[in-house]
Amino acid sequence: MLSPHEIAALMLLDANPLQSELDHCDLDSLCERQLVLLEKLASGVERRRLTEQGRVVLQSVGKLH
Repeated sequence: MLSPHEIAALMLLDANPLQSELDHCDLDSLCERQLVLLEKLASGVERRRLTEQGRVVLQSVGKLH
């Protein structure tokens, strides 16, 4: 079960994948649950994106259509 902070982090990442002010514990937990994927871009910037499972979670809480 996800904490309210983790759900909020998913919503923030959906709105802004370059969001940098997320709690690292929440982000680590979301990555471990395979809800978020970290990608290293050629520019060296780390981009975070929701996985399909992450989108399903947001759909289930009514935050995506």
